[in-house]
Amino acid sequence: YPELAPERTVLPHETWERSEFIKEEEFTRAVALALFDYLRKSHSFGFVVSLSGGADSSGIVVLVAKLVQFAMLDIGREAFLKKLNFIPGLEQAVAANDFVRQLLTCVYQSTRNSGPVTLHSAQTVAAAVGAEFLEFDVDAQVEGYIAMVSRAIGRPLDWKTDDIALQNIQARTRGPSVWMLANLRRALLLATSNRSEAAVGYATMDGDTCGSISPLAGIDKAFLRRWLRWIETHGPHGIGPTPELSVVNEQQPTAELRPATAKQTDEDDLMPYDLLDAIERAAIRDKRDPKDILQLMTADFPQYDRSQLATWIETFFRLWCRNQWKRERFAPSFHLDDESLDPKTWCRFPILSGGYEAELADLRAELVPRVE
Repeated sequence: YPELAPERTVLPHETWERSEFIKEEEFTRAVALALFDYLRKSHSFGFVVSLSGGADSSGIVVLVAKLVQFAMLDIGREAFLKKLNFIPGLEQAVAANDFVRQLLTCVYQSTRNSGPVTLHSAQTVAAAVGAEFLEFDVDAQVEGYIAMVSRAIGRPLDWKTDDIALQNIQARTRGPSVWMLANLRRALLLATSNRSEAAVGYATMDGDTCGSISPLAGIDKAFLRRWLRWIETHGPHGIGPTPELSVVNEQQPTAELRPATAKQTDEDDLMPYDLLDAIERAAIRDKRDPKDILQLMTADFPQYDRSQLATWIETFFRLWCRNQWKRERFAPSFHLDDESLDPKTWCRFPILSGGYEAELADLRAELVPRVE
């Protein structure tokens, strides 16, 4: 045989691969495909999301819609139906929104601390993608639990002394009803926690962590909020924007578990999300100690006082160590980058540890003025 000179094979790039928003494009397509594969291989009949109207649950609803939209573009209706031929009645769907309505059920679960802004947001997002929308009022169940425990311990519960317990019971009370709906539909319940919340345990076990899979647990909140703004104004190549997401993007992230007069926000409870994510990367991915991280954050976030940065860094390390048990119990997530916190597949850490006490003491010492 004659010798042939080697040829360099250059694979053609899809148009979207040349986008200036390549990270947003890749994330959308990767998670949409992952959700499709999980649905197909688990032989589930669809998805259920407890839709609060906030960034996390709205992001998941959008990703399920993208699953359908990409499928219509890439393989077409007939091939999509063939791959999901075990789902009864799906063949009646014609357009993408028809498929979304059959595959996705959204539930807004209100208590007396829920407000009209988040209800409107949830309704708007569900309508924008074509999902089925249900509303449950779980306030009576929450008040029933509070009354039962109050009688048993012989005193009323109040927000001054029982803040965390009163917040958590609301989140936990939403679990049974949405699980029941998922069971009735033979559907996958999608948990809504993101990586930033996982890092510091800002989630209620058996509450907002309920689910078969956690699509956002592999990304941080700062990226999620940026991605949602991109979906609102640009959207994936070939699909376009979802302008209705403005109702989500105009809000400050809030758990909405305290009374409205408290004006609760996530960042007031924790710290600014972009800072939290930067501390997490330095501490967990890069394995830097608290004192080194203070130097980094002082340079990268000059708008904050150095002593305040040190307080937030110490808060991060304490919450990280205290909440490993929660990360052990999170629903499986998709592995998207080298910053995953999944302890089963990537980021091992002991449930009980020394808590970085020596390193945090060094951090505090760094703030003490030196006497010459």
